[in-house]
Amino acid sequence: MKNEKFKILEFIRNLIVNIDNNLDNFPKKDIELKNRIRNNSYDLLEFAYKANVISNREIKISTIEECIAKVKIIDFLLNLCYDKQIINSKKYIKFGAKIDDILKYMVGWLKTINLEKNRA
Repeated sequence: MKNEKFKILEFIRNLIVNIDNNLDNFPKKDIELKNRIRNNSYDLLEFAYKANVISNREIKISTIEECIAKVKIIDFLLNLCYDKQIINSKKYIKFGAKIDDILKYMVGWLKTINLEKNRA
């Protein structure tokens, strides 16, 4: 299970690096959108680290659920960038793959904790 949590952090870090590298040519009118994507990605990293160290199961579950919500917000914002033609389909697909990986691991982490909870 510990590898899974650290894998999530690696995926989030890669997403942040990808965001920084690929969202540099934003139109001035959409800078707020870029800032929201960046801020939400850093918030996601912060929540994931918190969830990684929290020992209280209920708070950990709540924090992971916040992570999942942040991932979905980032996905929505990136979709909006694609719809506005700020990013092309190739970049959008790359972002989507990274987001899918993060979601898959977050949901798996949540299921593992819930299984442990049910056993206790």
